[in-house]
Amino acid sequence: MSNYTIKIPDIGEGITEVEIVEWFVQVGDTVAEDQNVASVMTDKVSVEISSPVQGRVVRLGGEAGLILAVGADLVEMEVAEVESTSASAETLASEPDQTQTKSPPVETDSPPRVQSPPLVTTPGPMPQAESTPHQRLLQKVQASPAVRKRAASLSLDLNQLAQRLQKNHLNHADLDQFLSGNGAPEQFAPVGTITTIPLRGVRRQIAKKMLESTQNIPHFSYVEAVDVTELEAWRLQLNQQWAEQRGHLTLLPFLIRAMCLAIKEHPEVNARYDSAQNVVEQYTDVHMAIAIQTDEGLKVPVLQSAQQLGLWQMARKIVELAKAARAGQGDLQAKSTIGLSSLGALGGVMATPIINSPEVAIVGVNKQVRTPVVINDQIKIRTMMNLSSSFDHRIVDGMHAAQFIQTVRTLLEAPQIYLVD
Repeated sequence: MSNYTIKIPDIGEGITEVEIVEWFVQVGDTVAEDQNVASVMTDKVSVEISSPVQGRVVRLGGEAGLILAVGADLVEMEVAEVESTSASAETLASEPDQTQTKSPPVETDSPPRVQSPPLVTTPGPMPQAESTPHQRLLQKVQASPAVRKRAASLSLDLNQLAQRLQKNHLNHADLDQFLSGNGAPEQFAPVGTITTIPLRGVRRQIAKKMLESTQNIPHFSYVEAVDVTELEAWRLQLNQQWAEQRGHLTLLPFLIRAMCLAIKEHPEVNARYDSAQNVVEQYTDVHMAIAIQTDEGLKVPVLQSAQQLGLWQMARKIVELAKAARAGQGDLQAKSTIGLSSLGALGGVMATPIINSPEVAIVGVNKQVRTPVVINDQIKIRTMMNLSSSFDHRIVDGMHAAQFIQTVRTLLEAPQIYLVD
């Protein structure tokens, strides 16, 4: 008897390690040749490793969940030594054929001629070299655990599907293709039409700006729930009393005022970062960049010196900025120091807004939701709203970002004390 070790094969594609997902055998089990012994997973696919020999398992390479490097021991087996009954090619070539009749040599004055091998009129199959464990592994169908689980629930044989599709790596799209009745890729027919829309003008600038911001700024996001029950009640009361004389108040003026007051305590968020000069410019004036959705795309006009404006002044300025932006007018190149993004009723429960470079912070407003809240050990229905904000982690520490948003929350939850003109 001798021992044989199955090692983690080099699956290719730069894979250096795998995770043991599941064992199909245990110590003491007898394993047949080509029997699967384990399932392992890389960061791309899940594959099953089989045994190239028959034997008994004496050691496993580790528990499920363990990470093993390529070339590490996976399974050690005890195998029986089998004497080889086939002679080597050299031996066979050197032994004369005793049944062949030798022809006498023919004397000739011509130089010896090399005799060509006889033609074979009916060629048989070419002899196949014995495959290695690595080759056998690569020949197996590769699929993620989720794809294998879904295929099993559909009683679908992945090997048959792989042969039908003539591919070795299967994904969910291949299962969808099978379920739709299309057995091969060439059976797919285009559905509908494709419209090609070149990025031009404002949309092109938006794409360029967003790419620049996400590539160059290490974003740090922070989400906080705010109870705006009292704020909404007060806003409704103000609109009922003053809407005709002063104009309608939305939530944004209250939020901007709260941000301006909070910036006095946390000036680090009201800044611009010049990465080329490695200089941070902090501002006492709050130049609020307000994201406005237009037919051409997202535009960001600036509410200049917002800290000097009252609630109704802010409301009128925001309406003017929005109208100008949608009409393709207004100064969209004005310098801003902090951003504000709101989708109103479409705001969802949270978001990860992208900072408008070179600013270092942006506050995103999510939709309001009536929900049960525990207050003094009693359940009450309150109007809640999340603030989803992002910060440039090079300039703003997580603690300072949290303190800034917590200050904004405190102001919004006690509006009649802090937000009066």
